[in-house]
Amino acid sequence: MGLARLITLSNAELTRVFFAISLLLISAHIFGYVFQRFRMPRVIGEICGGLLLGPTFLGHLFPGAHDWVFNAFDGEGKLISLVYWFGLVLLMFISGFEIQKSISKGDRKTIAAILLGATLIPFFAGWLAPRFYDFSPFLGIKNNMLALKIVIAIAVAVTSIPVISKIFIDLKIIDTHFAKIVLATATIQDIILWMALAIATGLVGSASLALSDILSTVLATLIFFIVALLIMPKLIRFTNNLRINLLIKSSVAGYTLFICFFFAAIACVLDVNIVFGAFLAGIVIGMMPGDKFERVKEHIKEFSLAFFIPIYFAVVGLKLDLIHHFDIYFFAGFLLFSTIFETGGTLIAAKIAGKSWLSSFNLSVAMNTRGGPGIVLATIAFDMGIINETFFSALVIIAIVTSLLAGYWFKYVLTRGWSLLK
Repeated sequence: MGLARLITLSNAELTRVFFAISLLLISAHIFGYVFQRFRMPRVIGEICGGLLLGPTFLGHLFPGAHDWVFNAFDGEGKLISLVYWFGLVLLMFISGFEIQKSISKGDRKTIAAILLGATLIPFFAGWLAPRFYDFSPFLGIKNNMLALKIVIAIAVAVTSIPVISKIFIDLKIIDTHFAKIVLATATIQDIILWMALAIATGLVGSASLALSDILSTVLATLIFFIVALLIMPKLIRFTNNLRINLLIKSSVAGYTLFICFFFAAIACVLDVNIVFGAFLAGIVIGMMPGDKFERVKEHIKEFSLAFFIPIYFAVVGLKLDLIHHFDIYFFAGFLLFSTIFETGGTLIAAKIAGKSWLSSFNLSVAMNTRGGPGIVLATIAFDMGIINETFFSALVIIAIVTSLLAGYWFKYVLTRGWSLLK
């Protein structure tokens, strides 16, 4: 039935679909380029490109034009949503195979201390926050308070590897000891927090919050994680060299994408979030030896960053309705709360590890950069019905603000000639 409707789309409907995608794509790239030229994260420009096309600007000033392009019929929304999900899956896939795998022995103590301070302290602060503040007005349509508590905890603790990496590259400090410690810590933190998010989204699918349902969700996520990282790399290496593996002989890129979507499909079967499956698939591909996989990863990254991922971030901006669903007081309060515990936890841990006050504060600012993962968290939690539009808008804007502040701070530190890490 669905396929028949897709095939029989009218010419006018197809026109609106391609027109909408073209607008999202060109707006995302233009604003992404402008923001990059001003040494700001490109992802923020891509979101702003979608924001201008959404209900905040175009929908508010020219509602008829906005509805004609983006709300003409239900099928168009589903097709754009499909492109959006492809972008999200590929973004997590790329994030997986780009995570840092090399950790110096001399830095393990520092990384462990910062990981505890930047993850555990803010995570438990977020977990306990609903006891002191009523978050029930920000519940999504699933009305699942346990899943909401996990999302709040992740939102307080999350750090962006892509955005902080881009800041380090722009400032030419990506090869410094400071950058390596930050990225190694954020990598381990990402794995822990994406597991927590997979559990939260799994709980949303449960009919009840019985202890057995919670334990089965946690167990399924852990088993999937262990099998994906310990067994699947060996199995894939074995199948890579089989003569009957016609897919890898035909196209290494096709074979690599098959692994990505296969992991996502298995995650769906297990009621684990698909982006966690794509993220694990990316880690597995990152473990594969050989130049052919290195070339393919670059090709997949290049194409994804040209089409799917910009549209994903543009649709995030398109979903934002800052006129009707933005609470400035809640935004400011949650920004202050999350910043205090993320930077405070990192600051304490860095001082315990023997770092100077300036070095500790630099590490705190880096770990407080929410960026892409903060936005991914917001979109998944909103799409799964865990949070409402007001919380979604706050999390996206917080990710933007913390990313901008981090860029300006490190530029200021370098301008003053201060040391990033003593």
